[in-house]
Amino acid sequence: MITRRQALKLVSATGAAALLSGCAPAGTAETRRLRVLATSDTHGMFVPWDYTLDEEDPSGSMAKLASAIAELRDQDTLLLDAGDTIQDNMADLFLDDEVHPMIACMNAIGYEFGATGNHEYNFGMDVVRKTVKTFMGTVLTGNVKDEHGDPVADGYAIVKKGDVRVGLIGMVTPNIIHWDEVNLRGCTVTNPVEETRKIIDSIKNDVDVLVGVMHMGLDNEFDQPNTGVRDLVAACPEFDLVVAAHQHKLVEGEEINGVLVVENLFHAQTMAVVDLTLERNGNGWKVASRASNPVKAADYEPDPKIMELMAPYDERAKQYAREVIGALEGGPLAPTNEFAAIPQTILMDTALVDLINEVQLYYSGAKVSAASISYVDANLAPGPIRRCDVSLIYKYQNTLYTLEMTGAQLKKYLEWSASFYNTFREGDLSPSFDPNTPLYCYDMFEGINYTIDVSKEAGNRILDLSWPDGAPVQDDQTFVIVVNNYRSTSDLLVPGTIYEEDNMPTLLESDVQGYIGDVRAMIADYIQNVKGGKIVPERNNNWSVVGYNWDEDMHKRAVELVANGTLELKGDQKHLPSYAITEDDVRRVDSNEG
Repeated sequence: MITRRQALKLVSATGAAALLSGCAPAGTAETRRLRVLATSDTHGMFVPWDYTLDEEDPSGSMAKLASAIAELRDQDTLLLDAGDTIQDNMADLFLDDEVHPMIACMNAIGYEFGATGNHEYNFGMDVVRKTVKTFMGTVLTGNVKDEHGDPVADGYAIVKKGDVRVGLIGMVTPNIIHWDEVNLRGCTVTNPVEETRKIIDSIKNDVDVLVGVMHMGLDNEFDQPNTGVRDLVAACPEFDLVVAAHQHKLVEGEEINGVLVVENLFHAQTMAVVDLTLERNGNGWKVASRASNPVKAADYEPDPKIMELMAPYDERAKQYAREVIGALEGGPLAPTNEFAAIPQTILMDTALVDLINEVQLYYSGAKVSAASISYVDANLAPGPIRRCDVSLIYKYQNTLYTLEMTGAQLKKYLEWSASFYNTFREGDLSPSFDPNTPLYCYDMFEGINYTIDVSKEAGNRILDLSWPDGAPVQDDQTFVIVVNNYRSTSDLLVPGTIYEEDNMPTLLESDVQGYIGDVRAMIADYIQNVKGGKIVPERNNNWSVVGYNWDEDMHKRAVELVANGTLELKGDQKHLPSYAITEDDVRRVDSNEG
């Protein structure tokens, strides 16, 4: 990934090369450069503000990317987006507007091409048609026909940049029929790989460069062939570049079957910058080399014109974020931390984590759920709950994945998670934790019963693993588990992290109940629409931590000494204390005081 300063140097260098194209010395090939700037999965992030948290988020936005685009674009540049624009970050507030703010941003910036993402279908076909109509560029989606039998958009376009003929082909994952079956009733959704193959066969002699704009992740979903870009480029190696989307993974530039593939992070955090070096090939051009270096939106200041254009939308969204959606009655969701640096929520089952897992199970239909807490002080006090207060329960912008897993894999996952605790040693008076494991990498589970024994070494801590009815979890049993996207893509589906490559869980779905939004939006929806605006602290004590066999009186004294500052137990919001307060520490203090 390149910085802003590097990007400016890149513009200068490649711009000079472009000016020299067609002026190559005798005996050398005539060359020129074509640049592609590509975004995707911007998900309602028109200005750098997270409305779900009701706080500034400098990591990304269309306003910031507008500044990057202004610096990186020239006459030999294609600007395109691979879909998922009008949903999330409370952007559904604007669905009835004449022009959605995200589309207004793209029009103002000057996007030339776009594809529909799966989330564009969350709100019905009228919204899809309006989105396509109000976008001033060309929308490409060649595998969806609406309920009237009309294509939602063309499957391809051919555009000239100078005398270079560029073919662009756009598709959306066919799994939209799974997520939005009601909205797509009467519509036709076809195989994107087959549709792409047909188009390539019809236009391959009319283009010099072939670019895919695919709202599909790298990998298949639901174990269904031809739903991922790997299958696409296996069948269509003629592509020079494919812009993937949907799975929110940063792919800086991976060559798959000879095709360069890029993908962005979500919420407009990154933008792919791809430079294709072209050589004269008879009367046309061919791609001689490719370079890809994404830029980070965080490195740029927001474009003042976009900020001004978005100001009315920004104000409405902030008012919406501050609306009361319900109330918590009967006490806080988590107890007070005994040691300020150590959350009680990881030492005992709490209503806070149970609520998160309850929401994940409800919206996914999974049998087992795993969730972590975002920070040490995660909690919610009794009283009114505003929409943005959900961030006090769950801070991160996670979405949900479902995986198929076996009982043996679940046990391995549990042991991996429980290695977060340091082993209890005789004389310890407080818990301590692995210094290399951040708090958000420790998961707590629902849908099963289990005990963690911290007196045992890591890898041998999980006891009494059973289903809610008391039946033991068998190694060969299979079931569906729901986890957040970070856990799935960073750990569970990464060979060598928890599982070896030949013994991995199977990805089923990477966009669970996506029309609602991320986990925070699901919690808000659950409180408001499922629980009728009223929640009370509830926990089922399905798991526990044992093995802290300390002297209770000395433990209480340690708590007192840490609270008054005599002894120090330090951590931060991500990493918990890696050392324990010990009996020797307490004795030393008491001896000095005596």
